[in-house]
Amino acid sequence: MDQQKLIEAIKQMELRLHRDDIHIREDITAPILDAALDEDTIMRKEISGGLVFDFYYRTKIARDFLLATPDCPDHVWEPQTTKLLKMLSRQARHVLIGGAYFGDQALIVAKEILPAGGIVHCFEPNKAQFRMLQHNAELNGLGNVRASRLGLWNNDEGTMRLIGNDSFAHAELITDADAEPDDPTLFQTISIDSYVRKQGIPPLDLILLDIEGLEYAALQGAASQLDLPADEAPNIIFEVHRNYVDWSNGLEHSDIIQYLKSFGYHIFALRDYNTNIDMTGKPVEIIPPERCYLDGPPHGFNMIAVKDLSILNDPQIKMCYDVSPKLLTHKKNYLHQPTE
Repeated sequence: MDQQKLIEAIKQMELRLHRDDIHIREDITAPILDAALDEDTIMRKEISGGLVFDFYYRTKIARDFLLATPDCPDHVWEPQTTKLLKMLSRQARHVLIGGAYFGDQALIVAKEILPAGGIVHCFEPNKAQFRMLQHNAELNGLGNVRASRLGLWNNDEGTMRLIGNDSFAHAELITDADAEPDDPTLFQTISIDSYVRKQGIPPLDLILLDIEGLEYAALQGAASQLDLPADEAPNIIFEVHRNYVDWSNGLEHSDIIQYLKSFGYHIFALRDYNTNIDMTGKPVEIIPPERCYLDGPPHGFNMIAVKDLSILNDPQIKMCYDVSPKLLTHKKNYLHQPTE
């Protein structure tokens, strides 16, 4: 059976076997596809609008993208985050993305802002994914993607090592004594303020950070940008995860939230699926941090920070209360499903 026939067979199997109390994909179909595809296999898939992505079959991101319904979806990963990114990019000229991976979000933003001369500044320390990011930008004729194999941090003086597997890897600081020549997992750090200054670019309009626990440190290195007035300061989308962020006293009291509030930001949790699922026509739901339902095993989700609250006065954005930011396909109760 060729790859495409296998993918279609698995999608049909998921439809037939669907049960509300069982995660069919994680428990049954995913292991089948994982066994059939090698992690060095390079897949290709197109999304609506014409962007084409080449990617390694190495994580859930790749697997769920391959199994997407419809076959030509409007996103690669995290549908509502993608939707919000496109909304916030409408007037953007300079967007910075930390953890750009193979371009799953970066290319969509780059295409959105290309007509107005906008530039996406991408940071991806994973060597293989950095090269795939460059390849995908060239494949799609997006000359407005500037990619750097550096890690965002609060200064330019660190050396870090990636620990773990691909998109689930996290970075740890190392000393010079621990560094080995030609180690592909090592990378240097840079702060956002330093990068903006060295590149001579105007204030950033939008920052996206998905860097496995380094979000707070990266924002500490962006103080000059965060301190700008409301009509100049960047909007920010960033991930928080229970493994890296202590919200035991309430999400609103966590260090990263308090830090952003000190600059005058308003912060909300973003309800989204960690998968590829069709959310066409569904509003982007956001939750005040003090009204988030956060019980359950350690998990992560994205948040949105803005200084100008009028940005969120959009018919495609809906405020919610007392529900989870984590949307889950296999849990049908109201806590983990869209409110509509």
